[in-house]
Amino acid sequence: MELANIEELVEKYLNAETSLQEEVTLKNYFKEGVIAPHLQEYESLFCYFANTKEEIFTKTIQLETKKPRGKKLKWLSVAASVALLISVFIGSQEYEKYQQEKTLAQVSYALNMLSLNFKKGERAIAKVQTYENTINTILK
Repeated sequence: MELANIEELVEKYLNAETSLQEEVTLKNYFKEGVIAPHLQEYESLFCYFANTKEEIFTKTIQLETKKPRGKKLKWLSVAASVALLISVFIGSQEYEKYQQEKTLAQVSYALNMLSLNFKKGERAIAKVQTYENTINTILK
């Protein structure tokens, strides 16, 4: 095989431009054992691919069998449900307390307004009574 042709194929291979036939040519060249000194660095690359095709995995793979998590999952869901119920119960109580405080504040405001109006009316009646007393003292 011409050395110039091999160098050109190596360059194309490194640029990912080779065809499958050209890659086979390169693998055969590096497999033969007569390699130019300046191409020795690529020998391990092409021999690696040839050698890995022949490798076979012989160990058996042991998969861990997991215990059924049904009981743990069941208890976890029960605990989550109980926590949810407690939070809803406490939340509803706090909401009722808030509503009662809000209602109490509204009633207090209404009674305060009523008291102010009664005081205005009381002052007006006091003026009328003073006027009436003055008229009664003049007429007597």
